[in-house]
Amino acid sequence: MRLISHPVLCNYYVTYRCNAKCHFCDIWEKPSPYITLEQAEENFKDLKKLGVRVIDFTGGEPLLHQELHLLLALAKKYGFITTVTSNGLLYPKRAKQLKGLIDMLHFSLDSYDAQKHDKGRGVKCYDKVMESIDIALVLGEKPDILFTVMDDNVEEIDKVYRNITFQKNLVLILNPLFSYGDIGGGLSTSTMDTLEKWTKKKRVFLNDALINLRKDGGNKIEDPICKAASSCIVISPKNELILPCYHLGKQAFPIENNLKELYQSKKIQEIIQNEGRLPECEGCAINCYMQPSFSVEINKYFWQSLPSTFKYNLWKGTWKQLL
Repeated sequence: MRLISHPVLCNYYVTYRCNAKCHFCDIWEKPSPYITLEQAEENFKDLKKLGVRVIDFTGGEPLLHQELHLLLALAKKYGFITTVTSNGLLYPKRAKQLKGLIDMLHFSLDSYDAQKHDKGRGVKCYDKVMESIDIALVLGEKPDILFTVMDDNVEEIDKVYRNITFQKNLVLILNPLFSYGDIGGGLSTSTMDTLEKWTKKKRVFLNDALINLRKDGGNKIEDPICKAASSCIVISPKNELILPCYHLGKQAFPIENNLKELYQSKKIQEIIQNEGRLPECEGCAINCYMQPSFSVEINKYFWQSLPSTFKYNLWKGTWKQLL
């Protein structure tokens, strides 16, 4: 049963450029412009009309956008919940500029060992993440650590939890590695078993539904769980509407100050009706699209997702805005 009939999240790619070279991501290889304030404001107006509540300013590395603080301020003006994930390299320089503008601020950290983390990210950024955490806390922000879980770093979770997030009263977000095309990868049964043990830990966010979906073999095209195209709007740095999701990115439609009209057009709605049913959608378990999918339709994954999602938004103080 459909609970919410409108998109709830916008993944707004402010640029595809990145100052890291993570081995499980290929976005940093793409040439890219930057979104403009003028285009963004027009889109914010339409996103509001369409019912979107949360804008994830993403990339690439979003802090490479010199006007990110202005984009965030505009988004807050229109009443959106904002989220940004950063590798930490630029945050110390821009922290004061960004203060108070990000509701969900995530720093990526995949190991307690600096050398291991930096190797996976393709650039030395561990020390900058540590510095960023301390600066954010001094400024009164509530940063989270986003830990991308892989088979070769799952044993590092405990070290990061005990020595960093628990000590500093941060939320540790466990982000299971996923695959798309030839990028990323899956997780072994032993890694999944280890992850399950973390779902009930204090100040750890790991959606039970994500674990159970993977155990069930991911999305099934004959009866899709994925509602990526209808629950989430993806906008590219070229000011295009990307469908059915960023990771498939099969079609891009130019936005010409007409996002609401474009999204509600017959051609877009026909694509949306086929969400989760494409051959490439079989077995998909991409976290950033399954999370909003779980929130719009009542099924077993909705109920499995509810406790952790509510708990996280309670921690962040954003649950009232989502009601």
